[in-house]
Amino acid sequence: MTAPLTFLFMPESAYGPTNNCIGIGAELRARGHRVVFAAESSWAGKLAPLGFEEDLVDLAPPPEAGAAEQSAGQFWKDYIDAIKPEFRKPTIEQLETVVAPIWQELIDGARYCEPQLREIIARVQPDVIIEDNVLCFPALVTAGKPFVRIVSCNPLEVGGDDIAPVFSGLGEADRDAWGAFRAEYDRTHRAMWHDFAAWVESQGAPPLDDLQFIHSGVANLYVYPRELDYTDARPLDDSWTRLDSSIRDTDEEFTLPDELRTGDEPLIYFSLGSLGSADVSLMRSVLDALADGPYRVIVSKGPRHDEIELPANCWGAEFLPQTRILPLVDLVITHGGNNTTTEAMHWGKPMVLLPLFWDQYDNAQRVHERGYGRRLSTYGFSADELRAAIDEQLADAAHLERLRATGEAIRARDGRRRAADVLERVGAGSRTL
Repeated sequence: MTAPLTFLFMPESAYGPTNNCIGIGAELRARGHRVVFAAESSWAGKLAPLGFEEDLVDLAPPPEAGAAEQSAGQFWKDYIDAIKPEFRKPTIEQLETVVAPIWQELIDGARYCEPQLREIIARVQPDVIIEDNVLCFPALVTAGKPFVRIVSCNPLEVGGDDIAPVFSGLGEADRDAWGAFRAEYDRTHRAMWHDFAAWVESQGAPPLDDLQFIHSGVANLYVYPRELDYTDARPLDDSWTRLDSSIRDTDEEFTLPDELRTGDEPLIYFSLGSLGSADVSLMRSVLDALADGPYRVIVSKGPRHDEIELPANCWGAEFLPQTRILPLVDLVITHGGNNTTTEAMHWGKPMVLLPLFWDQYDNAQRVHERGYGRRLSTYGFSADELRAAIDEQLADAAHLERLRATGEAIRARDGRRRAADVLERVGAGSRTL
């Protein structure tokens, strides 16, 4: 048995990366290790009850004295109201108006928290530092401790000439469009990357590769099912380990509500994530399309739950224990976030995908072109088209059997265990140096 080690996780503030780290961290705790989270400060009080230590960071200055306290979720409500017209644009146009501003926000957070992060590392004295994020925090790679990178978004992020550019949503058959997208990414991101890369080096970190915002680690983990992966076109070196899924056990138990227990209509889970669900008009469009159909629907209503009226065949709540619900349903309607996509594959569930931004387009396209679901135009679908996509996915017995077998294989590969094995090996190696 490996001697007890200390693992410091720094996940992106979003639910997906943090939940992924929670799942892996729980496996390490079960093996007797100490697990500390340097998560963003809004997670205060949410990680300690799960058995982890919290040593949190601020990614922005605190509100000014006397400023009114925002209600929970208000930031994202305001953000979606401001940005949602951009989600209707083609992905190549979103590079300037959605993707680049997100990178800049992340960069600002990294710059702000650098002193705090150095103090946390000095206090915690970790054996291994693990980052599940998309950009470099110099303190993590200059601490003299083994650094492990986790990619819990679409692995097109680890680019290559023979795969589509990340954030494009372009498929294998769209190769003629890859070059124009890459050129526009360069135009919209080069100056920002150059400034960030210079700052990273000024903090003592190694140079970043061209147009890359993060370093590789001594080991690198990525969460994506083999059945959707790109390694046939873009092999990865031996430092990379695929975690086909990484399902946390920390969600509360879920019992199907009485109003959805009766009847034999297909049971659907509908979630657009915490951001997508804040677009109330889009949520209503999907619900209107489902209202008269022969379906029973569980709805993750999100931060504007009080503005979303559910049809009679639907039931929902602001927050739902997704990993407990997915095994129960027949199909998933999703925005294509990496967690939901990999969790649906983990349980062998067909998907209908309505992507909005970032890597959601890439996940939707990959699921579609590999035959595990159907991608629709998020703002252009008709009610008939959505119902036809659902019925198509559920009517093909061979398709459902393929999904069932795929889910069984993914679960058998046990991504959380594989992640913990890698992290233990890295930690044990650090003790011998």
